[in-house]
Amino acid sequence: MRERTILLVEDNPDDQELTLRALKLNNILNEVVTVEDGAQALDYLFCEGEYADRDASAMPQVVLLDLKLPKIDGLEVLRRVRADERTRLLPIVILTSSKEERDVAEGYGLGANSYVRKPVDFNEFREAVRNLGLYWLLLNEPPPPKGSRWLRRSEP
Repeated sequence: MRERTILLVEDNPDDQELTLRALKLNNILNEVVTVEDGAQALDYLFCEGEYADRDASAMPQVVLLDLKLPKIDGLEVLRRVRADERTRLLPIVILTSSKEERDVAEGYGLGANSYVRKPVDFNEFREAVRNLGLYWLLLNEPPPPKGSRWLRRSEP
């Protein structure tokens, strides 16, 4: 069984460190790949640019996606991921400090699996990360791999 990798898409180094620390304190020891902008996230997921040699079949178990990102914002990343057959079922959790109702509605409208606001207090953040890890890495059953007979559309 492949390691259940987490893709963390976060441009703020402090938030990256807090997330990694919260994962470690909750004994979530999965590999975490961190990218700092939306363009890097898309390159990673679609095996382009600096990630061209990455194994395309090794998708992350879950993507933790910030919204306010340089180059390509999180909502556009979500839009492109959902538009591509290879990644349309990939679990994506928006993990952001945005409290804008429009961001919540648009995130879900574009196919986010969950929307979590980053708590300001570290203990609350740690608990939120613990719950995310418990659900997305242990309880949630991921979609079948690409090419599975269950994902093929029936022929007319």
